[in-house]
Parts: sequence; C-alpha cells; structure tokens
Amino acid sequence: MAERFDAIVVGAGPAGSAAALALAREKFSVLLVERGRAVGAKNMFGGRVYAWPLFELLPEWEKDCPIERFVTKESLVFLSGEASLSIQFDRPRASTDRASSFTALRPRFDEWLAKKAEAAGAMLITGIKVDDLLMEGGRARGVVAGPDKIPADLVVIAEGAMGPLARKAGLLPDMKPESVAVGVKETVELPAATIQERFNIGEKEGAAVVYAGDASMGLRGGGFLYTNKASLSLGLVVSSEDLARKKVEVQAVMERFRLHPSVQRLIKGGKVSEYSAHLVPELGLGMKARYVGDGVLLAGDAAGFLINNGYTFRGVDLAIASGIAAARAAVDARARGDYSAAGLASYARHLRALNVLTDLETFRATGGYLKNERLFALYPKLLLGITEKVYTVDGSGKERISEIVLDEMKGKAPLLKMLKDLLDGARSM
Repeated sequence: MAERFDAIVVGAGPAGSAAALALAREKFSVLLVERGRAVGAKNMFGGRVYAWPLFELLPEWEKDCPIERFVTKESLVFLSGEASLSIQFDRPRASTDRASSFTALRPRFDEWLAKKAEAAGAMLITGIKVDDLLMEGGRARGVVAGPDKIPADLVVIAEGAMGPLARKAGLLPDMKPESVAVGVKETVELPAATIQERFNIGEKEGAAVVYAGDASMGLRGGGFLYTNKASLSLGLVVSSEDLARKKVEVQAVMERFRLHPSVQRLIKGGKVSEYSAHLVPELGLGMKARYVGDGVLLAGDAAGFLINNGYTFRGVDLAIASGIAAARAAVDARARGDYSAAGLASYARHLRALNVLTDLETFRATGGYLKNERLFALYPKLLLGITEKVYTVDGSGKERISEIVLDEMKGKAPLLKMLKDLLDGARSM
C-alpha cells in the first residue's frame, strides 16, 4: 500500500475500534488493521460489558448494540468440597443508564463496533498481521505488514496482551509468569426459557456469578458465569505461575469447576459450542507499561488496562475508554504539529479524565493482594465450615456462633496473620 494515513490502529477489538471511530470523527484518515480473518474471530473476553464509556463514544449505542442481556443479578459464590455459599444482589429492573452493564458475544460486539468506525470513515482491513513498527529517526512513522510499509503520523497499538509491537516499541517489559493469568471460557448453549427459569430472571435480564475457592482447585484465581440470550459464558482465570508450579493442566481445572454441583445445576443439559483461552494481564499498573512513545500510544489490554478486584472483572470498559483517550490525545498532538512522546503527553490526562488511570490507581495493590494463596485455599474452606456448623442441628448440642468461629479457626492459620490479611484486603479493595 502506497497510501499514507494520519493514524494506524493495530487491532480491531474494543480499544482499537473505539480509537478508530473517535479518530475518524475528528477527520483523521484512519487505517484499522485486524489480523483475524473477521473482526472478533481471534478475540476472547468473559462476556460482560460495563456500558458507561459507550455513552461517551456512541450516545445512542443501545439502539443497535448486540446486547444479550442486561445484568440485573450479581452473585459471589464460595466453593468448598461439594458445598457452596452465595451472596446475591438483585436489581429491581434492567437498567439502561451509565451504571448499566450487559452481556455480549465477542464476535458480534466487536463487529458492531468496528462497523461504527467504518461508518465514521475509518478503513478496516482484516487478515493482515502487522510485523513491526516503521521506525524513522528513532520514532514510529507507521507499520510494516509483510512486504508493505504503511506510513502514518501516529500508531495506536491495541493488539491485546501478548502482542509484540508494544515490546518492540520499548513500551512494555517482557512478560513474566507472575504478571499474567490464563483465562479459559466455554460457551454453553441452553434454551432462553431454561436460562430464565434457572436464574429467576426476565426475558431481557441477566445474571453474573463470580466463584472463589474450589473453583480453581486451590490455585490462585476464580471462576465466572454470565447469562446470554440462549447460552452461558462459563470460565476461569487462574495463575499461570500456579499451573506451571503444580504441573496442572488448565483443562483439568476447568473440568473440576464445571462438575461442581452448584455449577452443574446451572449448566445441566447444555451443549458446549465454543472453547477459547488466552493470557490475561493481572497486575494493572504493576505491568509497568509506558503508554506513550514517539509516534505511538498503547490502549486496552496491550497497556494492561484491566482490573480484577475479586468481585468484578473489568476490561472492555477500560479498553473503550482508553481508545477514546488516545483519539483525544491525537487531536492535541495534531494541533501542536507534534506526534512525539511530548506532543502526545496529554494521553495520561485524558485517561485520568475518563477515570481509567484513577480506577487503576485505586486498585493498584489488588493484584499483589490476590497473590495470597490463603484467599483461595484456606478462607473459602473456613467460611464454608463455619456456615455448615451454624446451620447444622443434629441434637448433639449447639455452640454459640463465636465458639464455632474460634473452633474452626484453630490450627488453620495464626490469628495475627488472618487479621493482617483482613486489613490488607480492606486497603487494596
């Protein structure tokens, strides 16, 4: 290709398509490059989207967005053995305001957002792998894809967690096992009526369930389940370090999780139609990425913009917001005629204005705190043990709840260590 572009966006996931759409609206000539044969074909996410950044990008997004179900029911489930303990929160109705969230299927959602970028004027090309940045004078001046060198003033890298371009640009350190988790997901087909009956939800309503404890065979991590119109998104995110150290296959962990009685009850009779896996950045700001370089910006997973605080998993909303922020920084740079790192420095300000960096900073310590193995092995078992004794009446005499708690805690871990874990959790969460 001999054509020159104002901006090239690498990756047509939520971050890339959001950036391409926002740039095209600002009259940038934009090339959006996706290595999959179709948009969304190579992408994976748990299946939940927090809607707030769509109000910034597409105020009337709800009119044609491929929403599966609005989440109206939240559950946190602790597993130990065959037992489970649930904490549930119900909203009275499906919400469509900025605080709403919904489930989506990645191929449909990504295709929808990429088409919005095309409609705004971006050029979308699929099935093309970007091999390198086109470097001139120490700064990015475009991309190299096979034999083609495509020049541009700005490159937005939104290629996901494992893409090599960010490392080649010197913006991201080499990935270490402790900085990533392995995410696996199954799509389980079930009739809509069955889903609604099992989860006690309406036609447009949905449920989101987070699992802790035996969900991951004692490995650091947890499970999730989201309801779609006629399927369930069931998955796990577990420590890659633990998988290697304990020599456990992730498929074995997933099989044990899906066979737990509380999970089986929900997926019974379902047919697995899709299985996918990918690496998930775990440490947020602890990834130590630099988001700005000379002629280049990082957005979405490529920059580690994910938050897992144990009860919510956020990635898509931060990705979309970072794409918007990247476009706003590009507008500033164009006004100055300077696409160097200094000219693009307003990116951090725009990320902060959209609360991407502020939320990442709020939960900066969470990634380290969730490395504590007691959170996944000891405490769920302890909690289930206490609950079982509280609700057991067998005629042998009942203890006070305080006595049950103290009895269950004996020999499990030093009290001071437990108190420290509690305080550390309060600070990091």
